Amino acid sequence: MATVQLGQAGFDELIADNDMVLIDFWAAWCGPCRAFAPVFEKASEKYPDMVFAKVDTEAEQQLAGALGIYSIPTLMVFRDQVLLYAQAGALPAAALEQLITQVRELDMDQVREQIAAEKADAGAARS
Repeated sequence: MATVQLGQAGFDELIADNDMVLIDFWAAWCGPCRAFAPVFEKASEKYPDMVFAKVDTEAEQQLAGALGIYSIPTLMVFRDQVLLYAQAGALPAAALEQLITQVRELDMDQVREQIAAEKADAGAARS
């Protein structure tokens, strides 16, 4: 599957309807974004079972702001509607491959348990 263009209108639905979603936040004027684009596109062809989406931060400023995107390129990775990775910087192909492998191998039940425990700890700390 090639990359898909994503905007505010379809963001929540895309995350909800797909098991694994990688999102590249970019802009046409950004040199590192242009360098990362072919790496991201090649990965999208290699992993057709995952959704690879691109958000043009110039056209989608409200979405980028709501998600705290302050540097580009920024890559976000969601699995089962859980944000697992959000970091600025262009990744080399090998690093992107490693990230995809790590995300695939995660035990999502364990991740959800950890998130629940952190929320409980935060709630207890506020009491």
